[in-house]
Amino acid sequence: YTWIPFKIGQPKKQIVSKTVRSDTSETLEDQTKKLHKDMKKSTEADIAMSKAAVKISGDLLSNPLCEQDQAFLESMTALDTAMKRMDAFNQEKISVCVCVFRYSSVFPSLNMAVKRREQALQDYKRLQAKVEKYEEKEKTGPIMVKLHQAREELRPVKEDFEAKNKQLLEEMPKFYNSRIDYFQPSFEALIRAQVVYFTEMHKIFSELTDQIDEGGLTDEQREQQNEAKLNELRALSIVADD
Repeated sequence: YTWIPFKIGQPKKQIVSKTVRSDTSETLEDQTKKLHKDMKKSTEADIAMSKAAVKISGDLLSNPLCEQDQAFLESMTALDTAMKRMDAFNQEKISVCVCVFRYSSVFPSLNMAVKRREQALQDYKRLQAKVEKYEEKEKTGPIMVKLHQAREELRPVKEDFEAKNKQLLEEMPKFYNSRIDYFQPSFEALIRAQVVYFTEMHKIFSELTDQIDEGGLTDEQREQQNEAKLNELRALSIVADD
């Protein structure tokens, strides 16, 4: 945070010697909004990925071929189970991201407190200028009455401003400094959730590979096998190029 003196042209007397800069909170709010937006995009992409995987495995499991081929049915059942487990772990990981989103919820109240302080300051300046105007006039009876009334009107407004300003002077630095205390454990939790997620993904897909993989074949051999089968299909007259 940054302290600056409040510069005043009118009234002549300096109303407040110390205040807080609202641009500090605005910068923090902008940065938090950007982080919130990026995290939201990331979580939405994660959700879409896992839901699409579950949809694909579900569609494959409902394929009529599963009714005709027991081995294919077993493979698709294993795939569907793995995708649903992946989706469940993904939901747990995403739930950790929510704590980062919550930080942005405090800014509306903070901004409102700053606006109330600024409004109180404007009221204070207006009434202080009114008091100074009467102080500079000739001290006649009517003027002294008006000066007394203006001072009485100023007193509660001054107290209100000083209370609001004091609160911000005390609490704004605490709020600003709290960002590390909040985000540090939040991101640590997110990293741990990522570790758990990818560890479980390794287990899930390792188990799936053991269930549906044809042992002894390398990736290159599988690619050659699939290409050979594809060539057999291409050789059929019904799919031949015109």
